[in-house]
Amino acid sequence: MAAGESGKVDHFQPHPVKEQLTVDCCVRSSPSWPEGIFLGFQHYLVMLGTIVIVSTILVPLMGGGNVEKAEMIQTLLFVAGINTLLQTWLGTRLPVVIGASFAFIIPAISVAFSSRMSVFLNPRQRFKQSMRAIQGALLIASFVQGMIGFFGFWGIFGRFFSPLSAVPLVTLTGLGLFVIGFPRLADCVEIGLPALVILVILSQYIPQKIKSRGVDRFAIIVTIGIAWAFAEILTAAGVYNKRPLSTQFSCRTDRSGLITAAPWIRVPYPFQWGSPTFNVGDIFAMIAASLVAIVESTGTFIAASRFGGATHIPPSVLSRGVGWLGIGTLLNAMFGAATGSTASVQNAGLLGLTRVGSRRVIQMSAGFMLFFSIFGKFGAVIAAIPLPIVAAVYCVLFAYVASAGLGFLQFCNLNSYRSMFIVGFSLFIGLSVPQYFLEYLTLSGHGPAHTGSTSFNNIVQVIFSSPATVAIIVAYFLDATMSREHASTHRDSGRHWWEKFRTFNQDIRSDEFYGLPMNLNRFFPSA
Repeated sequence: MAAGESGKVDHFQPHPVKEQLTVDCCVRSSPSWPEGIFLGFQHYLVMLGTIVIVSTILVPLMGGGNVEKAEMIQTLLFVAGINTLLQTWLGTRLPVVIGASFAFIIPAISVAFSSRMSVFLNPRQRFKQSMRAIQGALLIASFVQGMIGFFGFWGIFGRFFSPLSAVPLVTLTGLGLFVIGFPRLADCVEIGLPALVILVILSQYIPQKIKSRGVDRFAIIVTIGIAWAFAEILTAAGVYNKRPLSTQFSCRTDRSGLITAAPWIRVPYPFQWGSPTFNVGDIFAMIAASLVAIVESTGTFIAASRFGGATHIPPSVLSRGVGWLGIGTLLNAMFGAATGSTASVQNAGLLGLTRVGSRRVIQMSAGFMLFFSIFGKFGAVIAAIPLPIVAAVYCVLFAYVASAGLGFLQFCNLNSYRSMFIVGFSLFIGLSVPQYFLEYLTLSGHGPAHTGSTSFNNIVQVIFSSPATVAIIVAYFLDATMSREHASTHRDSGRHWWEKFRTFNQDIRSDEFYGLPMNLNRFFPSA
C-alpha cells in the first residue's frame, strides 16, 4: 500500500527545473565535419531571408534597382560573415549569427524620404547619397553600442535581470516578428502553406515514427528544396502568367532580378558608396535603433545559450557581446550596409529545431556567407528563393525562440499573483503597443508622435514598434519596483537561480562556455 501511495505521489510531482537544456551538441562540442557543413549551410539559408527582405524593402525606396539590390545583399552577407566570426570568437562565444536588423528600417526609410534626397534626380545618385547618409548615422550609433557594451553598462542591466523579466523579453523576441511569418507566407499561399506543412512533418512527426535524430536536423534544406521545386513547376507551367504583378513577384521564381543583376565576382570594400555624411536627426534615430537592436539581441543571446546547452549568460559576457555588436555595426557602416547588426532570431530558433548548438557550425555558416557574398551569381541563385517559402520556415523558427522564453517560467513561482501580473501584463503591452503604433502609421502615414521634429518622431516610433523592447521596459520596471519589501519576492522572480552567474568566476561552468581563447578574459571585466 505504501509503495502504491508512493507511486501516486511521484506521478504528480512537477517536472524538475533544468538550468541547462539537453541537446545533441552543445556550444563546445561539434558534429562530424560533413554534418557540420550541411548544418552550416542550413544556417546560411535561414539568415539569408532577412537580408533579402531588408534589401527588398529599402533599396527601391532609396532609388536603387536590381543591381543596387544585388550589391546590397552581397555587402550585408559579407559583413554578416565577419561579424558572426567576431561574435563567436571574441564576443559572447555563443552559437549566434549576426545579421541585418529590422530595427534600423524606420530611420533608413526616413533618410530615403528626406527632402534633401529629393534633389537628386538620377536614381543611382540618389541611392548613393542615401547610403552615405545612413553610413554616417550608423558610424555614430556604433560607438554608442560599443560604449554600452565595453564600458560594462549593459552588464549592470544584466546583474539585476531575473528569469521573470526574461520571459517577456525572449518570448517577444520571437513572437514580435509574427508580421514576417504567416502574413508573408499568405502572399503566395499555394507554395508557402505546403512548405509549412512539410517542415512540421519532417521536423516533428517523421523523427518520432522512425526513432531517428537525423531527419529533423536537415528538415529546412529538404523543405526549401521541395517547395522551391514546386514553385519552379508552377512558374514553368504558366500558372501565374495572368495574375497580378504583386502575386507574380511573390510566387514566381524568375521575378527577383538578382541572377542577371549580380556580378560573377565582387568583393565589397569600405566606403564603396563614397564618404559618409552626417545629419543630427538621422544620428539620434539610428542611436534609438541601435538600442532596440541591443535589447532584441539580448533576447536572442539568452535563447541561444539555452538551445546551446550552456549555463545562463553572465552579465559581463552579455556586455562583451553587446560591445562586439557595436563593432559589427561599425563594420556595417564602413562597408555601406543599410542597417546595423543584430543577433539573428531565426538562427537561434534553428538551434532548437536541430538540437545542435555547436559554435563551430555557426562559424562554418559564416564561411558560406563570405563565399556567396564574393561570388555573386551563386549567391543570387539562392537569394531568389520566393519569400513565402522563407516565411513558412520562420513560422517554426520564431516559435522555438518564443518557447525558449516561456521555458524560463520554470524558475518562477507561478502561484504568485505578482508573477502572474508581471508576465501577463508585459506580454500584453509588448504586443499591444507596437500594434497600435503600426496601425497608426498605416492609417495616418505617420506615427502617434507627430511633432515638428522628425528625429524625435522616429525615435519614439522605433522604440515603441519593437515588442521585445516594450516588454522588457515594462517587465524590468515592474519586477524591480513591485513588492520589493516582501521576503518572497526574490524567490518568486527566480533570482536565486541566477545568483551564481552574476560574476563570471562564480560558477566554474562559465569559463567552459564563455571563456575567450588565448586567456583574453583578463582584458575584459568579470563583474
